[in-house]
Amino acid sequence: MAACVLALSVSAQSKAPKREFRGAWIQCVNGQFQGMTAQKMQSVLTAQLNALQKAGINAIIFQIRAEADALYQSSYEPWSRYLTGVQGKSPQWDPLQWMIDECHKRNMELHAWINPYRARTKGTTALSPIHPYNKHPELFLEYGGQLYFNPGLPENRKYICKIIRDIVNRYDVDALHMDDYFYPYPTPGVDFPDDLAFAEYGRGYANKGDWRRDNVNVLIKEIHETVRECKPWVKFGVSPFGIYRNQKSDPNGSATNGLQNYDDLYADVLMWVNNGWVDYNIPQLYWEIGHKAADYDTLIRWWAKHSSARPLFIGQDIHRTVKFADLQNPLQHQLPAKMKLQRSLPTVQGSCQWYSAAILENPGNYSTLLEKDYHRYPALIPTSPFMDDKAPGKVKKVKMVWTFQGPVLFWTAPKAKTEMDKAIQYVVYRFDKKEKVNLNDPSKIIAITRDTFINLPYDEGKVKYQYVVTALDRLHNESKPVKKNVKL
Repeated sequence: MAACVLALSVSAQSKAPKREFRGAWIQCVNGQFQGMTAQKMQSVLTAQLNALQKAGINAIIFQIRAEADALYQSSYEPWSRYLTGVQGKSPQWDPLQWMIDECHKRNMELHAWINPYRARTKGTTALSPIHPYNKHPELFLEYGGQLYFNPGLPENRKYICKIIRDIVNRYDVDALHMDDYFYPYPTPGVDFPDDLAFAEYGRGYANKGDWRRDNVNVLIKEIHETVRECKPWVKFGVSPFGIYRNQKSDPNGSATNGLQNYDDLYADVLMWVNNGWVDYNIPQLYWEIGHKAADYDTLIRWWAKHSSARPLFIGQDIHRTVKFADLQNPLQHQLPAKMKLQRSLPTVQGSCQWYSAAILENPGNYSTLLEKDYHRYPALIPTSPFMDDKAPGKVKKVKMVWTFQGPVLFWTAPKAKTEMDKAIQYVVYRFDKKEKVNLNDPSKIIAITRDTFINLPYDEGKVKYQYVVTALDRLHNESKPVKKNVKL
């Protein structure tokens, strides 16, 4: 089947957009790092990052807080057991800082992924003395064998925002990210035990469901405000469960029949998007095209129609995508059909792969298809004009210099008055001597780099090229181009 996939996939590079979010999640809760030495974990992560870079991934969503713990240096919460096997035991290094450095080295964004309410997972047998539960057990609730911050308590929202402020202030993250765990997934026949909080902090709500949704709404709004106050260039994004509401619950819902964000997890994702409380949305559409209860085709079209007020990316399940055959062409799996569908919808600006380690496994030649076809050319991250739409200044002093390593194109960074104006990356395009310069053609991008130079390919003979260099700021606004004719 894999060979057929490669042979039959429709070539996508000609339709590849210049800007596209190409993300991947790296999780800790599967225990993939637990008990590893620093050297071993760095080796595993390096292999993943290299494979992801090769597959054209330009953003990494890295899980750093799974159960009120930390995969980073924290003064408030203990080191995660998903590092050493023992909560509170130091791994003797800082995985978040290391990941920021390694991602930026590869010109990838780093999104710090936290779980806001979950405070203990089922596999955690002992909490560190500095775990917040051991300081204030009255702020937590047990449910479904796990422990949660009580979402109805105002002090818990304040605490979660304190954690986020600490992360954003101290680390050069590109975004703060939350997944689908808001109120816990329901245990059949067992209600979440928040009656006392509802009685004390009900705020006049007659319906507990409306009150629960408002608790999450207030948290999302306050997190967004917190991130903006800390660093106005850091984004805040969510990746909710893939169904907002079914049509049987709401005429405007999707033609699906499954768990619902709004009704079951109390996550009113469309309110967050439409009020501008999140800066991007990645619904987890982990089903196949043709799924009876949650058809991928139905859901991607629904989200494309209803969630366009902020950038929309699609969460893709790698293994499920290759497990099922294309309904129109049974000899190939569903990646070609999903990519064609994704790129046909103007409000969908990219996708995110679940999960990163599967890229190394390359099931069904999935990562090979990304590398050779769908992500063959580089892509810039989509802009966020609602945060900042001012481009940086033009680069200066573009020149070619012969060095002992061959020809090198150099330039100087533009001047900037503020951090928002500063050039962070540069895009280098190459065109033939008489070719029309078209900066919307991603096939002409030869580098996206944080350096102010690039080694030029050199073939013997007198060849003339037009090189164009632009600058990108932290939110990927692109400067005006500067052109340099080079004769090699």
